[in-house]
Amino acid sequence: MRRVYLVRHGHPDIPLGERWCLGRTDLPLAAIGRMQAALLPFDPELTGKPVFSSYLMRAIETAQPLCPEPRIMPGLEEQDLGEWDGLPFSEIMVRWPELYAAREKNPDVWPESAETPESVRHRMHRAVLSCLQESEGDIVIVSHKSAIDSMTGQRPKLLHTSVSVLEWDGETLTPAEVGRVPHPKLTEEVCLALLHAAGTLEHVIEHCRAVAGMALQLAERAEAAGVPIDRNLLFSAGMLHDVARSEPDHAVLGAAWLRTLGYPDTAEVIAQHHDVEGDALNEAALLFLADKYLQSDREVSLEERFAKSRSRCESEEALRAHDRRFETAKRIENMLNRS
Repeated sequence: MRRVYLVRHGHPDIPLGERWCLGRTDLPLAAIGRMQAALLPFDPELTGKPVFSSYLMRAIETAQPLCPEPRIMPGLEEQDLGEWDGLPFSEIMVRWPELYAAREKNPDVWPESAETPESVRHRMHRAVLSCLQESEGDIVIVSHKSAIDSMTGQRPKLLHTSVSVLEWDGETLTPAEVGRVPHPKLTEEVCLALLHAAGTLEHVIEHCRAVAGMALQLAERAEAAGVPIDRNLLFSAGMLHDVARSEPDHAVLGAAWLRTLGYPDTAEVIAQHHDVEGDALNEAALLFLADKYLQSDREVSLEERFAKSRSRCESEEALRAHDRRFETAKRIENMLNRS
């Protein structure tokens, strides 16, 4: 019995949280999509197998962490969605209100110019068989939601880079699993893969590694005083706290990326590395303090770190926020020294 692993592509280059009607519109992966794809090689079921992909960029880029040159197979592409293709659903709802309302009740309703679900099912079935004929053993196919749904016979909320499985007995393709999302433990290797996939600069990565190490040193002091600390959570948050450093509001965006990847606890700690909440000596507080003890990857005192950053404040509001963070860092430092 051979297995076909159907992987949905990662998040394309559209804003998180927005719904777009993407068929043949050819978009690359967004940063979060590259991060999703970077997790795939840490799923042992997907490694060491022939990898096939549709010709669309978002599928090819998702496949490349598994295989730098995936085999392109015609027929694996997404449904052609006609005049809706490449438009946000917010625009479609305004321009075609009646058709949009009908589709909300019946997902098989599309514009007349769109490819039919039956057509998608037939050409996807042929393409999967071609992939099997051109390979041996189990295979991985990176494709698209409608195309994968046509093979599983289901319409779940198929998340980006989720894995569905078909079994092939030589005659029939039978769905065996639908929509499993790879979720490896956030080890140092996995964190580094995510940082590189996000395009994080090398000097920022070195800072992240230094902060993670410093945070674990602070954890030892807290634990010696009887304060329980989740070291794995603290380490992963330290490694990834600046994953979105080049973007505005990078603490908020980095946390949003980690939530999307399925790591809500790590996301919560990352979200607080600029402004920690509460007075508890916990993972968020230790990450906040560790970050302030390091200028790039060089250890400094809080006074030195904040004196340097204060000169960059250009408004009264920025100065107040800066001074508040300094007071918070000193408070956490004092709590740790007393513990």
